[in-house]
Amino acid sequence: MRQNAEVVESREWQLLRRPQGWPVPDDFRLVEVDVPPPGDGELLVRNLVMSVDPYMRGRMNEGPSYAPPYQLDQPMYGGAIGSVEQSRVAGIEPGQVVRHGLGWREWALVPGRQAEVVDTEAAGVPVSAYLGVLGMPGLTAWVGVYDIAEARPGETMFVSAASGAVGSIAGQLAKLAGLRVVGSAGTPEKVEALLALGFDAAFDYHDGDVTELLHKAAPEGIDCYFDNVGADHLQAALACMNPFGRIAACGMIAAYNEVVAAPTNLSLIVGRKVTMHGFIVSDHARREPAFRRHVAGLLREGRLQFRETHRDGIGAALDALLDVLRGGQHIGKMVVDLAL
Repeated sequence: MRQNAEVVESREWQLLRRPQGWPVPDDFRLVEVDVPPPGDGELLVRNLVMSVDPYMRGRMNEGPSYAPPYQLDQPMYGGAIGSVEQSRVAGIEPGQVVRHGLGWREWALVPGRQAEVVDTEAAGVPVSAYLGVLGMPGLTAWVGVYDIAEARPGETMFVSAASGAVGSIAGQLAKLAGLRVVGSAGTPEKVEALLALGFDAAFDYHDGDVTELLHKAAPEGIDCYFDNVGADHLQAALACMNPFGRIAACGMIAAYNEVVAAPTNLSLIVGRKVTMHGFIVSDHARREPAFRRHVAGLLREGRLQFRETHRDGIGAALDALLDVLRGGQHIGKMVVDLAL
């Protein structure tokens, strides 16, 4: 985009109206804006890559939630990695790479307190990994497996939506912790990808009743469940749960865009003495240093794999998000390359 001493011309996605059910392209618009030079305490950042994530659907709704909703006719936001072009922040210099929360745009004025300098050499991975395996999805998986589900060697864990950014890492971390791991996914290609990542068993949830598919994959039952789906997957997990099982309720994407029936077997939580713990990763920020050390080490040693699906250009960002919400063909973390 054009840049001069006064302004930078940029494009950004705005929410035009709040979706009713499944989002459609007419709910959004891509607009050109002028970004002024940074003021005191600000950075002018050229975004290199941005994240799209399922949680963004919730921010399109009006009303109280764990995160503020997107405002109409204002830029959307989310994780991004960018290059500092101008700085009025002590300790951050032009040319450094930062992680911040002002994605969905090509250029951003980022308050210095909201920017984290990224050591792009630390783990020997591309910068996009700091939005995935070394970013929010990775931390979500790590906290969910170790802190919430309390993964224990010799047990069996079931991971739903296991080919996604969070599920694919959660399953591998559980496997490294000595568990037997079963995953569900939405296509035969995704099932094959899970087996290649080391999952002990995996199934396509379109192939039949999810409870029956899970029972076949885990005939001795499951001890913990990493829930990304809810609905029929949660019902299946409860049906196959062993006594004193644990459920890490990370997300329930089946209900993000439409009303779905709740499990009919919730009473099993009582009889089987199951613990179900919902969590939001931002409440566990104190765990990030330990997570980063551990996962960066696993990546350097080649013990942890990650997959990414890349889309090219700001114009492709909306289709990328809609694909994630519909459980499309992507595998692993979905990112949009803006200036790589």
